[in-house]
Amino acid sequence: MALVEATWKFGDRLLFLTSPNLRGDDVAELQSRLGRLGFDCGRVDGILGPRSARALADFQSNCGMPADGVCGPDTVRTIMRVSSQTGNGPGVSAVRERERLMEGLGAMSNCRIVIGQFGGLSALVRTLSRELRTRGASVMPLDEPDAVAQAIVANQFAAHVYVGFEATTDAVAVAHYYKVPTFESVGGRTLAELLAGELKGMPGLEPSVSGMRLPVLRETRMPAVLFTLGPVRAATDAAPQLAAAVLRALELWILRAT
Repeated sequence: MALVEATWKFGDRLLFLTSPNLRGDDVAELQSRLGRLGFDCGRVDGILGPRSARALADFQSNCGMPADGVCGPDTVRTIMRVSSQTGNGPGVSAVRERERLMEGLGAMSNCRIVIGQFGGLSALVRTLSRELRTRGASVMPLDEPDAVAQAIVANQFAAHVYVGFEATTDAVAVAHYYKVPTFESVGGRTLAELLAGELKGMPGLEPSVSGMRLPVLRETRMPAVLFTLGPVRAATDAAPQLAAAVLRALELWILRAT
């Protein structure tokens, strides 16, 4: 799927709102250019959804063009011409995400949190979910094996944050957050770094942080982290300690300013 999406270059085809949504690197470039111009498409995920369609129509209206929400040759030329002077900034979506994080969520009791896992780490998810609920958070645990299905549920739940766990047979501990060449989730990166910091002192773990375009991180609409952890037996045995470390990271993320 990633290879197919990468074949599309900006201007190769008409871009407009469809069901299912159009996907591709051309959509990502449209979102990135509109974002740097101040038209909020949301995160640069290469998915042309309603928010991107509205931003496109707003751009057309501001440029005196028919606001039909269709990115054809005339709109492409206008975007290319106008955006050539915008530089390579993060775009309005990243700036707004940073502002929301600086405002903070106030307290754990104000938060809706989705905790997902993709097999082998149910003990960790149960322990973490229980501890979060004792602190007043609204928690939805998920063990759906399909990453996109988990993301859809998290979006419908209007979660403030998603934390997923992926088991592996290798001795690794990597906190992934959403990142592509033209965009990164500020909230996801901050949480991933906090998670790695809290886990650094645990025996046998050398946690690291990595920005990637993984399905569950791409499809979620809130800051999200997918933590790849292994080996499974060691992670299961250390579930209480791991849950405590993740809980501390979430508390810091919710309370601190970026």
